[in-house]
Amino acid sequence: MPSSHIKITEIQFTNAEFLPEIVKLLNEGHTVTLRLKGFSMRPFLEDGRDKALLVKPQHPQKGDPVLAEIAPGHFVLHRIIAINDKEVVLRGDGNLGVERCRPEDIRGGVKGFYRKGRDQLDATDGLKWKVYSWIWTRLFPIRRYLLAFYRRIWLRFFKAI
Repeated sequence: MPSSHIKITEIQFTNAEFLPEIVKLLNEGHTVTLRLKGFSMRPFLEDGRDKALLVKPQHPQKGDPVLAEIAPGHFVLHRIIAINDKEVVLRGDGNLGVERCRPEDIRGGVKGFYRKGRDQLDATDGLKWKVYSWIWTRLFPIRRYLLAFYRRIWLRFFKAI
């Protein structure tokens, strides 16, 4: 059948419907590439543009980005800012507030990100991600102003690619 006659239909699901299926695949040992939805990891990860390569979580540590279920059916992909045996504290890079869950509610680990339409993975254990993470997490006191500049000025003149 010629490709000009193929009808492509896009179907969107809510996270509460879709992500439990992703978690099942991760628990079976599969890796999953997931297009990101939301703005909580700005300014470096954008809604609908970037993708995360998810794996089954193994020994999550402070600083790791993870997929966590913070309430039944409510998932977030955020960075761990504190962790102990009873609680995990998470914050999106583009957020000022925190969310909490139990360690067993971490559903996926992030191996890396495909950013700006690239085919090359920015691995979370790579130098680029580690340097970015080190700098960005230490900018927390002024992050509010940097994010405001990014949303109000940067995106207006340099549309996120």
